[in-house]
Parts: sequence; C-alpha cells; structure tokens
Amino acid sequence: MNNKAHGIGMTSPRTRMRMIERLREQGIKNEAVLAAMYEVPRHLFVDEALASRAYDDVSLPINFNQTISQPYIVARMIEVLLAAGPLKRVLEIGTGCGYQAAVLAQVFPEVYSMERIKPLYERARKTLRDLKIRNVNVRYADGSAGLPESAPFDGIIMAASAPMLSLVLREQLAVGGRMALPIGIDEQCLHLIERDVQGFRESKLEAVKFVPLLSGKA
Repeated sequence: MNNKAHGIGMTSPRTRMRMIERLREQGIKNEAVLAAMYEVPRHLFVDEALASRAYDDVSLPINFNQTISQPYIVARMIEVLLAAGPLKRVLEIGTGCGYQAAVLAQVFPEVYSMERIKPLYERARKTLRDLKIRNVNVRYADGSAGLPESAPFDGIIMAASAPMLSLVLREQLAVGGRMALPIGIDEQCLHLIERDVQGFRESKLEAVKFVPLLSGKA
C-alpha cells in the first residue's frame, strides 16, 4: 500500500498498533483478525476531517444517517464468524463506507457485500479499488433479501439491526456456516446463527448498537 494508506501522525502505524493493543485488552484473540485490523487503513474510509479519530474505539458518521462501526465490533463479529474455523465465501449486508468489507477481504478468500444507498456503494467500490482489494464483489442492492444467486455462503455478517432474524437470509447460509448479526430495535443484541445438518442453532452474545436495517434502494 502507498504512503497515504500507511498514514502519518494520527493515522500512522504506531496509532494503528495502539488500536490493536486495545482490541487485545477488549478480548479479541484471533491473530488473523488482529492482523487484518492492523493492515486496513481505516482513516481512508472516513472523511478527512475525522481521520484523526479513525483509530479511536468509536463509530463515526459517514453521511446518509449511516456510520462506520467501532473497531471493536468489527473485530468481534469477524472473530465470531471464524470461531469454528476458516470460511471461504462470506456475505456482508450493509457495505457502508467499505471498511468492514476491506477487513473481511484480508481474512476470507471471497467476499460479497451489498449496499442499498448508491453514493455509499460508489464510494466504497472506489476506495476498495484504490486499495487494490480485488476479492470483494460489491453490489448496489437491497441487502435485506440477501444474494440468492450467489448463495449459499459460509458466513453472513450484517452491519444493521433487524427487528427479527430474516428467514430468507438464514436459508442462504451453507451447512456448517455461521451468521453474526444484531437483532432488536431499541435494545439490540449480537446473535450468532449456526447451521448444521440437523438445522439451526441461535445464540445471544452481547448488547450492541447499530443503525436499523432498511429495505429498498436509495
């Protein structure tokens, strides 16, 4: 990656390493996830005015009433997907600025990502292309319906909270697959859905706060 990607000052490798140390303190243990979080230049996915805060453990606005998730929750959700071993093909619902897709691309060979807001989709696609991240297929589409033509997926990750689990999305999960998603409206909780030959198993993990999942293109 170029010098801009590596960053200087508040976006420097030292600043990124502080973020990794904080993630370890918060309980993130998977070394592949930590390496991916270090590698991706989060400051390039936010407005320049917010770049100095890019590696703080906070969510930040990215316009259109959307946010880039705090580093901890990105790392946590990806670690949840990986907890039972490597996965190949992953679907992300809610590309946003493309940051989480970029992290996913460091960990999984094949990533599909869906964004319903066209300017965000275009910006994310350009940023990922500029960073030469080529294993992410970004689609301008309503993510609430999933991506049946490319299913099944070994992993599904959702960056917005739905009132309840989508049975449509659940059916796009491969046998042996795992899905991490927030469920709830006022009170949200991160859920893990696992599929095996017997069926589905659902676990509640921890309280979270996400923007709501909306349907339709914008």
